[in-house]
Amino acid sequence: VQLQASGGGLVQAGASLRLSCAASGRTFTGYILGWFRQAPGKEREFVAGISWSGGSTYYADSVKGRFTVTRDNAKNTVYLQMSSLSPEDTAVYYCAANKRYGSRGENEYDYWGQGTQVTVSS
Repeated sequence: VQLQASGGGLVQAGASLRLSCAASGRTFTGYILGWFRQAPGKEREFVAGISWSGGSTYYADSVKGRFTVTRDNAKNTVYLQMSSLSPEDTAVYYCAANKRYGSRGENEYDYWGQGTQVTVSS
């Protein structure tokens, strides 16, 4: 599975932004998709995950209620809708895939896309 994240940019605090992660290559079937982020000088951290069907999602506490992960399997694409952004959300955002629902550790994911930069100004 090849993954490509896009949609990052520079926004002001309080704004919204939607990231996309497009999958190609092997069949997308059965894969859990996760979003991670890495801020400057910090370790990469889990943000959100979504089941293959899209019917189940899970989030880091820091983004719960502000971020929403969805997927469109017909388009082989997963989205991360981010709202009420704050400077603390500034990071490079990555999407990743595996077949183990509930995974939050980066070493649990098998495939990774390149990151997309999100910068939130105050």
